[in-house]
Amino acid sequence: MTSLSRKLVRELWHLKGQVFSIALVVAVGIMSVMTMRGSYDSLVRTQQIYYQDTGFADIWAPLRRAPESLRERLANIPGVSGVDTRVSFLTTLDLPDLEMPAQGLFVSLPSRARPRINDIVLKAGRYLDPDESSEVLISEKFATARALRPGDALTAVINGQLTELDIVGIAISPEHAYSVPPGSLYPDDKRYGVIWMGRDSLGPVYDMDGAFNEAMFTLEPQASEAAVLAAIDRLLDPYGGLGAYVRSDQMSHQIMQAELDQNRIMGTAFPIVFLGVAAFLLNLVLGRLIATQRGEIGVLKAFGYHDREVGTHYLLFAMAAVVLGAIPGAAFGIWLGQGYVRLYGQYFNFPHLQYQPSLTLLIGALSISVMAAALGALAAVRRAARLPPAEAMRAEPPALFRAGWLERSGLAEFAPSSVRMILRNVQRKPMQSVFSSVGVALSTAILVMGLSMLDSIRFMMDLQFNVIQREDLMLVFDEFLDAEVLRDLENIDGVTRVEPYRSVPARLRNEHLREKVSLQGLAPDARLRRLVAGSGQVQPVPDAGLVLSATLAKKLRVAPGDYLSVEVLEGRRVQRSVLVSGVVTDFMGTSGSMSLNRLHALVQGPEMVSGAFLAVEDQALNRVNRYLKGLPAIASVTSPKSMYDSFQKQMDDSLYIGIAFLIAFASVIAIGVIYNGARISLSERGREMASLRVMGFRRREAVILLLGEQAVITVIAIPVGWFIGYWLAFGVASSIGSDAYRLPFVVGPASFIWSAVATCGAAVFSGFLIRHRLNRLDLVEVLKTRE
Repeated sequence: MTSLSRKLVRELWHLKGQVFSIALVVAVGIMSVMTMRGSYDSLVRTQQIYYQDTGFADIWAPLRRAPESLRERLANIPGVSGVDTRVSFLTTLDLPDLEMPAQGLFVSLPSRARPRINDIVLKAGRYLDPDESSEVLISEKFATARALRPGDALTAVINGQLTELDIVGIAISPEHAYSVPPGSLYPDDKRYGVIWMGRDSLGPVYDMDGAFNEAMFTLEPQASEAAVLAAIDRLLDPYGGLGAYVRSDQMSHQIMQAELDQNRIMGTAFPIVFLGVAAFLLNLVLGRLIATQRGEIGVLKAFGYHDREVGTHYLLFAMAAVVLGAIPGAAFGIWLGQGYVRLYGQYFNFPHLQYQPSLTLLIGALSISVMAAALGALAAVRRAARLPPAEAMRAEPPALFRAGWLERSGLAEFAPSSVRMILRNVQRKPMQSVFSSVGVALSTAILVMGLSMLDSIRFMMDLQFNVIQREDLMLVFDEFLDAEVLRDLENIDGVTRVEPYRSVPARLRNEHLREKVSLQGLAPDARLRRLVAGSGQVQPVPDAGLVLSATLAKKLRVAPGDYLSVEVLEGRRVQRSVLVSGVVTDFMGTSGSMSLNRLHALVQGPEMVSGAFLAVEDQALNRVNRYLKGLPAIASVTSPKSMYDSFQKQMDDSLYIGIAFLIAFASVIAIGVIYNGARISLSERGREMASLRVMGFRRREAVILLLGEQAVITVIAIPVGWFIGYWLAFGVASSIGSDAYRLPFVVGPASFIWSAVATCGAAVFSGFLIRHRLNRLDLVEVLKTRE
């Protein structure tokens, strides 16, 4: 081992506390890369393979009913490489242990072949026997939640008739990788499942023998999605086409993609913050180390060591700190990434989902950390390499100080001596103080950003389920019914209010912009499903015109007072110009609403309703659910409370864990910055502290002088961190979301308070570490002259 190598080992041991804090920051940076970016890469890779192996569709086209002979014309559309047709219906499942009716999405499979588009993956059991009409496959999540296995029976209401079905297999499908009931964003696996049935069995039951009500397409690589969509709609319009849509609008893919995008953003932003802080800390520590070793550097150069060798020695100090953090950081990141992917596996259905860190990612993460260390050490290393031997062996000239703002303002004479000393030391090193404040501010900002996500989600759920959706039950009828059915619902014991609604598929156009939505007609005096303006005020259902969700209005570039072309995609397929009378807040989906009477007039058909919202007495809820369960005319019953409970479970399983990690990560930054700042200050002012102790200062007073600087830096940093965190939260809220859901931008007072508390807690912890070291200070040894 060379002399410089032994010197390096001694210095690393002597500064082990500072080296450890830097290594910890580097470890968290590497860990965030391996966890977030690694899980993102694993999920994307698994998703792509899954989509490719199962022939995941590029376009879906739902419709009322079309003959199978139309398939050939659909296949001949320019840009289409493949087309499949099928039958699909949403119906009620009879599950004895549930008070509320469960829902099943029945999807047909080719009776004598496997589908070429949107194929399934069999997880247990066998495929359907074409000669057995009662056989079905069920989705894996539903089977797990209901403890169903191949060989069990399942009862469903198929076209109004109770039908017993035989489960022969359990499967998954790329269309339902994230399986949620219609109208919901959150899984409810106990009450909703996908059931696959042979087309020869399902089709005739729904009068679909030789017909279909959904087509799926794959496209050629260079095909124009817009042109293909237009051609499909033209062909299917006469058959009750409900508007074709592309993969990016498919619910499961949309939610999964939003989650992946969030992971990608976090996996990029976090390493930049942590490795940037590590570079700053290395610059501080090396700068101080070189300043205290001027004489040693001069002796080394006088003995013949080249500038390059001296510079390399101090650069290796920085590299050692990085390696000490990078190796455990990468290992822990891989372990955490495996847990992260397992957590995703609870919500997303893949055939084989496992964390697969790539060597390229690992090498890239290590390379970035080495570059950050080199960047942080560069200025200090250059200073050591350029220091002439003669100058290095002389004591460093005393710094030049002049009156600061405290003296110039005249406030110094009113401040206690300890306060003057603290403030003078802060202002005499402005750049170090600024960078230290920025480091602490970043930790506060990360906390504000993470806690604001809780604020945003709580605000969204409170608005959605306590202000907008105030019904106890939402009914969807099996088909359009006359309004007379409302009287029957009102007569159910325990039902206190019934409000009808009608949902109509429509295509909205503003010049070249177009969007397919579900127009919802609400009762004029609606109180169970309400419209809420951007200000949070409840808005009455307008007598005339159309009310759009804010996201939809933005996409169509319209505002209140503008007119839209509305094409109804059912019945007579009427097309009218309709006034936009308002814009409302809606965080789930994109929708348009209008008065039920106006919607009847727009459709120009019989005054029918799609379903109803029910208010039910609490003690009668189970009884009402049991009654509704026996009505074949009801396709589904949805409880907002069940949706909220499902969301809360998802919060408990994932989001709170993520917030805990954010707090831990932010604390690492705060402790690293504050501890190193105080440790360097102690190193620089050791003689001063010892002199004060000898002159009669108590330990507590010396600690206050030393840690007071870090307290000032922390106090300055917290409001700066609030400001940075506020805009980080805004950026996250703007980047997360899709047509399926949006995250409102909300930062509550509690987020600012708790972020400050956590930052102060990290500062206090660092202070205890420094106080312990100050208490062990050898006064005689420190006061010895070393020139």
